[in-house]
Amino acid sequence: MQDLLTEQDAAPRCGVSPKTLANWRVLGRGPRFIKAGRRIAYDPADIEAWKADRRVSSTSQMVDA
Repeated sequence: MQDLLTEQDAAPRCGVSPKTLANWRVLGRGPRFIKAGRRIAYDPADIEAWKADRRVSSTSQMVDA
């Protein structure tokens, strides 16, 4: 398994700010994350899988954040 990313390191890979990632966690959106106590971490593989799920071939396809 690759090294886990902090919220600050994961945010640019998702194309958003760390604050947006925090909001997405509350809303149940965005890539999967790991919570250990107060620490939040992201597995790069989960970020890549989340991005792959968002790929579309037409502007008429709907994708939630």
